[in-house]
Amino acid sequence: MGFNIESYLPDQLKNNIILFYKGNVDSDVINHILDTVEDKMIQVNDQSRLRKKVYNVLVESLQNLYHHVDKVPDDFEDQTSEKFGMLIVQKVDRGYKIITGNFVKADNVERLEEKIKKINRSSHEEIKELYKFILNHQRISAKGGGGLGLVDIARKTGNKLEYTFKEYNDKYSFFYLDILVNEDN
Repeated sequence: MGFNIESYLPDQLKNNIILFYKGNVDSDVINHILDTVEDKMIQVNDQSRLRKKVYNVLVESLQNLYHHVDKVPDDFEDQTSEKFGMLIVQKVDRGYKIITGNFVKADNVERLEEKIKKINRSSHEEIKELYKFILNHQRISAKGGGGLGLVDIARKTGNKLEYTFKEYNDKYSFFYLDILVNEDN
């Protein structure tokens, strides 16, 4: 099957990439990515507040990849990755874009999309309240989370979560999450 995860990325993502990764997401990869991005932000002399915000959102994004990816489809080219994910960090005007991608089982797409839509409909105050509610009432899921990750990303960035699902086959879609982290919020 000729599915190429990079072919769905917009052309504007070809510029100012400070990190591109696709493959298995494990603790060593996560640590390497965090160190690399932090070093590159220091080199370009970004403000410490922006660096901290990008780093925190990057941690949350990588944890989402690590904890919530579904197994790759049987016919996907990379069968060696237990937890296959994709990450792009791009320097943009007044901030960074963090784009993640991973496979999601088709029967989980609707639930994930509803969760993102609910977050995007919420005001900043409502997101802060939702964050507190989840912290105080969370039940740990089978994958180890309480549903806090996307809410925390929206809370920290103050921006809407952009996303796309690209159908891979009748059992899987590839989920792209596009997060803007900028100086303004």
